Amino acid sequence: MFRVNRPLTILGIETSCDETAAAVVRRPADGGTGEILSNIVFSQIEAHAPFGGVVPEIAARAHVEHLDGLISRALKEARLDWDDLDGIAATAGPGLIGGVIVGLMTAKGIAAARGLPLIAVNHLEGHALTARMTDALPFPYLLLLVSGGHSQLLVVEGVGRYRRLGTTIDDAVGEAFDKVAKLLGLGYPGGPALERAALEGDASRFALPRPLINRPGCDFSFSGLKTAVRQLAEGLGRPDDKDKADIAASFQCAVADVLASRTENAMAVANEMIRPGHRRLVVAGGVAANMMLRERLTVSAHAFGYEFVVPPLKLCTDNGAMIAWAGAERLALGLTDPIGTGPRARWPLDADATPARGAGVKA
Repeated sequence: MFRVNRPLTILGIETSCDETAAAVVRRPADGGTGEILSNIVFSQIEAHAPFGGVVPEIAARAHVEHLDGLISRALKEARLDWDDLDGIAATAGPGLIGGVIVGLMTAKGIAAARGLPLIAVNHLEGHALTARMTDALPFPYLLLLVSGGHSQLLVVEGVGRYRRLGTTIDDAVGEAFDKVAKLLGLGYPGGPALERAALEGDASRFALPRPLINRPGCDFSFSGLKTAVRQLAEGLGRPDDKDKADIAASFQCAVADVLASRTENAMAVANEMIRPGHRRLVVAGGVAANMMLRERLTVSAHAFGYEFVVPPLKLCTDNGAMIAWAGAERLALGLTDPIGTGPRARWPLDADATPARGAGVKA
């Protein structure tokens, strides 16, 4: 495997869910802090809001309609031409397969037409490596990846090298946020709406369960907590705004306690893999934008002697810059992909990990 020892400028394309995004990022030759030359994101919130969630067919159609224009804008904002690029990176999975196809096929067309390397990026790796772009973090570090579809604790040992310590056995934490927000009628997208409601609520009013808290291991479970919220709301009959705010605050507090407890277990395990003085906890993914969770995890990290690192808010949610950076990291190691690379609806970071076990584990 050859290495590329020069600065790399990469166009990144992200279309895995309900954001259409394109960005241009430059990675220095030494692998230090990256430079985001442009980062354009088109949100599809208005299109999906009437349905209370993402409709895959609508998402894919919106990607088709907007992606070409976003790519042109990204190049224009970066003040670059096609000849200035060293490669094209695109999310190849996991995600909604229709959207993934749109972005990957667009990247293939550009790569073939311009004679540029294609880098098929795992969307989760984009999140996992973002902190290296923003903070130039060295390997290894502990990662809490929390989003609408994923809740995982991993030791990031290198590009393409991930050791899973825990995962969800049922619902992802972001999914739980969205469904509780929908249950309470707080609007879409659910995570930010629930966080806003919680600001006005009393987190001590309702005693909600903390699944798996204070138990050994690093796996998560949120299905029972979600069910408890539904039963609570039904028991109140017609919850008023105060009830909803108090439920939102109680739910958010329960989630924070669970995440902190499981992450503390993971830090104890990771101590065997990361030597003192180099211990860092990175939180990435859309749920990392939640300020209460950031504050709670900061306390846990410092209590265990870990530096707490979290990307800026705009880089926590899906974006093209994280895909471009992951592509640059891979290209720097000589890792490219053939034009026949296919899209993947499922694509674990830790393909060799033991499958999760538990009563609520999803197939």
